[in-house]
Amino acid sequence: MLIDSHCHLQHDRGDDLRRVLERARERGVGGFLIPAVRLEESEELLAMCDAEPDVWCALGVHPHDAASWTGGHAARLRELLSHPKAVAVGECGLDFFYDHAPADVQQRVFRAQIELALELDLPVVVHNRDSNDAMVAVVTSAAYRGLRADFHSFAGGLEMARALLPLGFCFGVSGMVTFPKADNVREVLKEIPLERLLVETDTPYLAPVPYRGKRNEPAYVVEIAERLARELGVDRDVLSVATTASFFELFQKAGATKLSQS
Repeated sequence: MLIDSHCHLQHDRGDDLRRVLERARERGVGGFLIPAVRLEESEELLAMCDAEPDVWCALGVHPHDAASWTGGHAARLRELLSHPKAVAVGECGLDFFYDHAPADVQQRVFRAQIELALELDLPVVVHNRDSNDAMVAVVTSAAYRGLRADFHSFAGGLEMARALLPLGFCFGVSGMVTFPKADNVREVLKEIPLERLLVETDTPYLAPVPYRGKRNEPAYVVEIAERLARELGVDRDVLSVATTASFFELFQKAGATKLSQS
């Protein structure tokens, strides 16, 4: 079984959600994590999770929307995260590639969400783009010792990976691993222990080869897993078992929910 650890199914309006999920399940995908980008999406995501036993969500505010954060957001997010299918805080982080929110605002909102995750003993789903130094400075802070995190679609390079690995974080591998020019993604892989890797599609974005140019969907996590297994020199089944176990270990509420429904 594979788990798509990061798929924006709320943004995939090109097909019926049930058919998208069934196509993935037919290929051996047995779980899906939907990350929010805005707090306003939370009710929709929780409804999607309630309708499907193998779907979970992360709730939070993306750095693109950091300027929308208000004084009441933390309290509302805390309330929403009490739902059993809400297993992480996020997608949150830093993005200095775009200028959708000032860097200082992004950092303040990211820190607020980290603090909430630590309070609730939840992991964070981290977005990082063109912000490596600032990101490492935040997540390695002594104040955040014990933080659990998934650095989704990791493309931070060797130096950043080496700074993060001692802290026990997980690293999401997306369709970028299949891109011909993505050596910066592939060169990191053999330095990361297998039990710290997750596979993801980032649906509907970043479709892997051979689906480049098409709308991505969770069924294509199979191609991502196959390429990752080749890069690591391991059997695909070994990779599937390891990444699935890592998912349920990191997102412990998902593991509890899974056990209660089995």
